[in-house]
Amino acid sequence: MTANASFSADSSETPGLTDVDAYMVGLGQAARAAAARMRRATTGDKNRALSAMAERLAAARCEVLAANDRDLERGRANGLEAALLDRLALNEARFDAMLEGLAQVAALPDPVGEIDGLHSRPSGIQVGRMRVPLGVIGIIYESRPNVTLEAASLCLKSGNACILRGGSEAKESNAAIAACIREGLVDAGLPETAVQVVATTDRAAVGRLIAMPDFVDVIIPRGGKSLIERISREARVPVIKHLDGVCHVYIDATADPDKALAVAVNAKTHRYGTCNTMETLLVDAPLAETLLPRLAAAYAEHGVELRGCERTRAILPEAVAAGEADWHAEYLAPILAIRVVEGINEAIAHIERYGSHHTDAIITEHYGLARRFLAEVDSSSVMVNASTRFADGFEYGLGAEIGISTDKLHARGPVGLEGLTTLKYVVLGDGQIRQ
Repeated sequence: MTANASFSADSSETPGLTDVDAYMVGLGQAARAAAARMRRATTGDKNRALSAMAERLAAARCEVLAANDRDLERGRANGLEAALLDRLALNEARFDAMLEGLAQVAALPDPVGEIDGLHSRPSGIQVGRMRVPLGVIGIIYESRPNVTLEAASLCLKSGNACILRGGSEAKESNAAIAACIREGLVDAGLPETAVQVVATTDRAAVGRLIAMPDFVDVIIPRGGKSLIERISREARVPVIKHLDGVCHVYIDATADPDKALAVAVNAKTHRYGTCNTMETLLVDAPLAETLLPRLAAAYAEHGVELRGCERTRAILPEAVAAGEADWHAEYLAPILAIRVVEGINEAIAHIERYGSHHTDAIITEHYGLARRFLAEVDSSSVMVNASTRFADGFEYGLGAEIGISTDKLHARGPVGLEGLTTLKYVVLGDGQIRQ
């Protein structure tokens, strides 16, 4: 059974665990077979499929938006929070962005088949490493139906098969988008099971998906911390993930004050609900007396609540006293923790203790301190004189990303096409034998 089969998950028709097991195993078997076919797909094959998917999606605009309206109506009736409703919604602009996203992925260089580091050995053989697909990727996500298309396009371009499990709140939108994906694959002559969207909203399906190492090579969860913690705890398949985005900006005493002000304000206020938003600002003591009032005035214009250490509050009495929990907090809101520190040693120690290894930045005009910060801060993105908001696949030139990883194996930072591949050694010879 594949994802285009009917599978009820409502009230009395909800299948039992045995049925979910059989269904998910069927998806896994189909995905494994499709992955073998995708390894033979050329760049032209994959780009034709992306183009066909775009054509099918454009033709189904009314149907997809109508399905999304039904999801939104059901979400409002179920009391879904405003922020989740916003992430769920597909308007005309977001629909156009999905189509543009497909075109952008098609235009990206295909990493599959690249051979790097080819060199000759004394035996006469040549040894290099070839970039190849991971195989079958399981992606579990919430709310945003455009992720269905983003994930499918990136997995397809990188030569993988994928099994996608969206949230129940977007089930009709995801089903409508999945139909367009499936039709585009068929139009291009690729297996429709290269992209399968799980049709059941039964939570047991997630448990089964993350425990099928025979059929799934890697899991990528995209959602809230509770979802990612559960996947990380229960998965029997390797997981690419990040739990928190506790990002820091450290303003060194040598920083240009205007540059520091611009970066620190942007890092916090550009968007509040993203994982690369600054949550804690560290200010070197010699600069605090003059810079903190300017920063506070700028944050006040954006309605940002400040929570500070004792030294911060001595300069900014309007700031709320920060507690231990504030240094660990990923607010995802207009709230900022501020701490005055004594130099780079204390700043790095704070980041090491409280950071989440996501993105951290230093503002400095001192080359040696910048180099030291880059070397010693153990995060997936480390920046000098730039906003943490740049920690994004598009901004890094990856074209798109499927998520951000704070793990060290096998991908780290924004995960684009290259992060959805792995390497194998290739050896080229001319009849050599080992002596």
